[in-house]
Amino acid sequence: MSEVDKVRLSATSAIERSRERRRPIGTKSMALRRQHLARKIGRIFLAGGAVLIAAAIFGLVIQPLGFAGVMAVTLLLVAVAFLFGKWPPFPEPRQADLPKADLKQLAGRTEIWLEAQRPALPAPARQLVDGIGVQLDLLAPQLQTLDTSSPAAANIRKLVGEDLPELVAGYQRIPAGLRKEAHAGRTPDETLVGGLTMLEREIGEAARNLAAGELDKLATRERYLQLKYQGLEGEDLPGTD
Repeated sequence: MSEVDKVRLSATSAIERSRERRRPIGTKSMALRRQHLARKIGRIFLAGGAVLIAAAIFGLVIQPLGFAGVMAVTLLLVAVAFLFGKWPPFPEPRQADLPKADLKQLAGRTEIWLEAQRPALPAPARQLVDGIGVQLDLLAPQLQTLDTSSPAAANIRKLVGEDLPELVAGYQRIPAGLRKEAHAGRTPDETLVGGLTMLEREIGEAARNLAAGELDKLATRERYLQLKYQGLEGEDLPGTD
Protein backbone atom coordinates (compact mmCIF):
# COMPACT_ATOMS: atom_id res chain seq x y z
CA MET A 1 0.00 0.00 0.00
CA SER A 2 1.38 3.39 -1.01
CA GLU A 3 1.73 6.31 1.40
CA VAL A 4 -1.09 8.10 -0.42
CA ASP A 5 -3.38 5.10 0.10
CA LYS A 6 -2.42 4.93 3.77
CA VAL A 7 -3.21 8.62 4.25
CA ARG A 8 -6.52 8.23 2.41
CA LEU A 9 -7.44 5.17 4.51
CA SER A 10 -6.53 6.98 7.71
CA ALA A 11 -8.61 10.00 6.71
CA THR A 12 -11.57 7.80 5.79
CA SER A 13 -11.35 5.99 9.13
CA ALA A 14 -11.24 9.32 10.98
CA ILE A 15 -14.33 10.54 9.11
CA GLU A 16 -16.20 7.33 9.90
CA ARG A 17 -15.29 7.59 13.58
CA SER A 18 -16.49 11.17 13.61
CA ARG A 19 -19.79 10.17 12.03
CA GLU A 20 -20.22 7.36 14.55
CA ARG A 21 -19.53 9.76 17.40
CA ARG A 22 -22.17 12.20 16.19
CA ARG A 23 -24.83 9.62 15.32
CA PRO A 24 -27.58 9.60 17.95
CA ILE A 25 -28.78 6.30 19.37
CA GLY A 26 -32.11 7.68 20.59
CA THR A 27 -34.56 10.55 20.34
CA LYS A 28 -34.04 11.81 23.89
CA SER A 29 -30.40 12.73 23.31
CA MET A 30 -31.47 14.62 20.19
CA ALA A 31 -34.13 16.44 22.21
CA LEU A 32 -31.58 17.59 24.79
CA ARG A 33 -29.26 18.83 22.04
CA ARG A 34 -32.14 20.69 20.37
CA GLN A 35 -33.03 22.34 23.68
CA HIS A 36 -29.44 23.49 24.09
CA LEU A 37 -29.39 24.85 20.53
CA ALA A 38 -32.69 26.67 21.09
CA ARG A 39 -31.27 28.36 24.19
CA LYS A 40 -28.22 29.44 22.22
CA ILE A 41 -30.36 30.93 19.47
CA GLY A 42 -32.45 32.72 22.08
CA ARG A 43 -29.30 34.26 23.61
CA ILE A 44 -28.12 35.37 20.17
CA PHE A 45 -31.42 37.15 19.48
CA LEU A 46 -31.47 38.77 22.91
CA ALA A 47 -27.89 39.99 22.66
CA GLY A 48 -28.39 41.13 19.06
CA GLY A 49 -31.55 42.99 20.04
CA ALA A 50 -29.68 44.72 22.87
CA VAL A 51 -26.96 45.83 20.44
CA LEU A 52 -29.52 47.23 17.98
CA ILE A 53 -31.42 49.08 20.73
CA ALA A 54 -28.19 50.56 22.08
CA ALA A 55 -27.17 51.62 18.57
CA ALA A 56 -30.57 53.23 17.94
CA ILE A 57 -30.43 55.17 21.22
CA PHE A 58 -26.88 56.31 20.43
CA GLY A 59 -27.91 57.47 16.98
CA LEU A 60 -30.96 59.37 18.27
CA VAL A 61 -29.51 60.91 21.42
CA ILE A 62 -25.81 61.44 20.78
CA GLN A 63 -25.12 61.54 17.03
CA PRO A 64 -26.10 59.70 13.86
CA LEU A 65 -24.17 56.52 13.35
CA GLY A 66 -23.09 57.17 9.79
CA PHE A 67 -21.45 54.59 7.58
CA ALA A 68 -18.66 53.79 10.05
CA GLY A 69 -21.16 53.37 12.87
CA VAL A 70 -23.35 51.03 10.83
CA MET A 71 -20.32 48.92 9.94
CA ALA A 72 -19.27 48.82 13.61
CA VAL A 73 -22.74 47.67 14.64
CA THR A 74 -22.71 45.01 11.92
CA LEU A 75 -19.35 43.69 13.07
CA LEU A 76 -20.57 43.70 16.66
CA LEU A 77 -23.65 41.68 15.67
CA VAL A 78 -21.43 39.16 13.89
CA ALA A 79 -19.20 38.93 16.97
CA VAL A 80 -22.23 38.42 19.22
CA ALA A 81 -23.56 35.65 16.95
CA PHE A 82 -20.15 33.95 16.89
CA LEU A 83 -19.65 34.23 20.65
CA PHE A 84 -23.07 32.93 21.66
CA GLY A 85 -22.97 30.33 18.89
CA LYS A 86 -19.88 28.81 20.50
CA TRP A 87 -20.65 29.46 24.15
CA PRO A 88 -21.70 27.78 26.28
CA PRO A 89 -20.71 24.42 24.78
CA PHE A 90 -23.06 21.50 25.12
CA PRO A 91 -22.53 19.96 28.58
CA GLU A 92 -21.34 16.48 27.66
CA PRO A 93 -22.11 14.23 30.64
CA ARG A 94 -19.31 12.39 32.41
CA GLN A 95 -19.76 8.93 33.87
CA ALA A 96 -19.66 10.37 37.38
CA ASP A 97 -22.51 12.76 36.50
CA LEU A 98 -25.01 10.09 35.44
CA PRO A 99 -25.97 8.67 38.88
CA LYS A 100 -26.78 12.22 40.02
CA ALA A 101 -28.60 13.34 36.86
CA ASP A 102 -32.15 14.66 37.02
CA LEU A 103 -34.38 11.59 36.70
CA LYS A 104 -36.38 13.27 33.91
CA GLN A 105 -33.17 13.69 31.87
CA LEU A 106 -31.48 10.44 32.86
CA ALA A 107 -32.40 8.54 29.68
CA GLY A 108 -31.31 11.35 27.35
CA ARG A 109 -28.05 12.07 29.17
CA THR A 110 -27.18 8.36 29.27
CA GLU A 111 -27.81 8.18 25.52
CA ILE A 112 -25.44 11.10 24.97
CA TRP A 113 -22.74 9.44 27.09
CA LEU A 114 -23.17 6.15 25.22
CA GLU A 115 -22.95 7.93 21.86
CA ALA A 116 -19.51 9.23 22.82
CA GLN A 117 -18.32 5.75 23.88
CA ARG A 118 -19.88 3.86 20.97
CA PRO A 119 -17.01 4.26 18.41
CA ALA A 120 -14.54 2.55 20.78
CA LEU A 121 -16.71 -0.57 21.18
CA PRO A 122 -16.63 -3.74 19.05
CA ALA A 123 -19.26 -4.05 16.32
CA PRO A 124 -21.64 -6.41 18.20
CA ALA A 125 -21.56 -4.09 21.21
CA ARG A 126 -22.32 -1.06 19.02
CA GLN A 127 -25.45 -2.79 17.74
CA LEU A 128 -26.52 -3.50 21.32
CA VAL A 129 -25.91 0.13 22.28
CA ASP A 130 -28.30 1.13 19.49
CA GLY A 131 -30.88 -1.26 20.94
CA ILE A 132 -30.35 0.18 24.41
CA GLY A 133 -31.06 3.62 22.95
CA VAL A 134 -34.45 2.32 21.78
CA GLN A 135 -35.20 0.95 25.26
CA LEU A 136 -34.17 4.21 26.90
CA ASP A 137 -36.59 6.05 24.60
CA LEU A 138 -39.36 3.72 25.84
CA LEU A 139 -38.35 4.33 29.44
CA ALA A 140 -38.01 8.12 29.25
CA PRO A 141 -41.76 9.04 29.28
CA GLN A 142 -42.27 6.98 32.44
CA LEU A 143 -39.46 8.88 34.20
CA GLN A 144 -41.25 12.21 33.72
CA THR A 145 -43.86 11.37 36.37
CA LEU A 146 -42.04 8.77 38.47
CA ASP A 147 -41.63 9.67 42.14
CA THR A 148 -37.91 10.30 42.62
CA SER A 149 -38.05 8.87 46.15
CA SER A 150 -39.70 5.60 45.11
CA PRO A 151 -37.85 2.25 45.06
CA ALA A 152 -38.50 2.02 41.32
CA ALA A 153 -36.68 5.33 40.75
CA ALA A 154 -33.72 4.12 42.81
CA ASN A 155 -33.56 0.84 40.86
CA ILE A 156 -33.69 2.61 37.50
CA ARG A 157 -31.08 5.14 38.56
CA LYS A 158 -28.75 2.29 39.52
CA LEU A 159 -29.49 0.28 36.38
CA VAL A 160 -29.19 3.16 33.89
CA GLY A 161 -26.94 5.61 35.70
CA GLU A 162 -24.49 3.20 37.36
CA ASP A 163 -24.47 -0.39 36.10
CA LEU A 164 -24.65 0.41 32.38
CA PRO A 165 -21.93 3.11 32.33
CA GLU A 166 -19.64 1.08 34.61
CA LEU A 167 -19.85 -1.96 32.30
CA VAL A 168 -18.82 0.13 29.28
CA ALA A 169 -16.16 2.08 31.18
CA GLY A 170 -14.75 -1.10 32.72
CA TYR A 171 -14.33 -2.59 29.25
CA GLN A 172 -12.54 0.52 28.02
CA ARG A 173 -10.08 0.40 30.93
CA ILE A 174 -8.77 -2.93 29.61
CA PRO A 175 -5.83 -2.42 27.18
CA ALA A 176 -6.96 -2.85 23.58
CA GLY A 177 -4.44 -5.66 22.98
CA LEU A 178 -5.96 -7.78 25.76
CA ARG A 179 -9.63 -7.42 24.87
CA LYS A 180 -9.70 -10.52 22.67
CA GLU A 181 -7.74 -12.73 25.06
CA ALA A 182 -9.82 -15.15 27.11
CA HIS A 183 -9.99 -14.67 30.87
CA ALA A 184 -11.98 -17.10 33.02
CA GLY A 185 -13.29 -18.69 29.84
CA ARG A 186 -14.47 -15.49 28.11
CA THR A 187 -12.84 -12.59 26.33
CA PRO A 188 -13.58 -9.02 27.47
CA ASP A 189 -15.42 -8.50 24.17
CA GLU A 190 -17.71 -11.45 24.93
CA THR A 191 -18.24 -10.29 28.50
CA LEU A 192 -19.17 -6.80 27.29
CA VAL A 193 -21.66 -8.16 24.75
CA GLY A 194 -23.20 -10.48 27.34
CA GLY A 195 -23.55 -7.66 29.86
CA LEU A 196 -25.06 -5.25 27.34
CA THR A 197 -27.53 -7.91 26.22
CA MET A 198 -28.68 -8.38 29.81
CA LEU A 199 -28.92 -4.64 30.46
CA GLU A 200 -30.88 -4.03 27.25
CA ARG A 201 -33.41 -6.63 28.42
CA GLU A 202 -33.57 -5.21 31.96
CA ILE A 203 -34.11 -1.63 30.76
CA GLY A 204 -36.87 -2.81 28.45
CA GLU A 205 -38.50 -4.74 31.32
CA ALA A 206 -38.31 -1.67 33.57
CA ALA A 207 -40.03 0.44 30.91
CA ARG A 208 -42.77 -2.14 30.43
CA ASN A 209 -43.31 -2.62 34.18
CA LEU A 210 -43.76 1.11 34.71
CA ALA A 211 -46.09 1.30 31.72
CA ALA A 212 -48.06 -1.66 33.09
CA GLY A 213 -48.57 0.25 36.33
CA GLU A 214 -50.01 3.17 34.39
CA LEU A 215 -52.23 0.81 32.38
CA ASP A 216 -53.55 -0.69 35.62
CA LYS A 217 -54.36 2.79 36.93
CA LEU A 218 -56.15 3.62 33.67
CA ALA A 219 -58.18 0.42 33.81
CA THR A 220 -59.11 1.11 37.44
CA ARG A 221 -60.21 4.62 36.52
CA GLU A 222 -62.32 3.30 33.64
CA ARG A 223 -64.00 0.77 35.96
CA TYR A 224 -64.73 3.53 38.46
CA LEU A 225 -66.33 5.67 35.75
CA GLN A 226 -68.38 2.73 34.55
CA LEU A 227 -69.70 2.06 38.03
CA LYS A 228 -70.39 5.74 38.64
CA TYR A 229 -72.13 6.68 35.41
CA GLN A 230 -73.46 3.46 33.92
CA GLY A 231 -74.80 2.53 37.35
CA LEU A 232 -76.71 5.79 37.45
CA GLU A 233 -78.23 5.08 34.04
CA GLY A 234 -79.77 1.89 35.42
CA GLU A 235 -81.47 3.72 38.29
CA ASP A 236 -84.82 5.47 37.98
CA LEU A 237 -84.51 9.23 38.03
CA PRO A 238 -86.49 11.01 40.82
CA GLY A 239 -90.09 11.82 39.80
CA THR A 240 -90.31 9.16 37.09
CA ASP A 241 -92.41 5.98 37.06
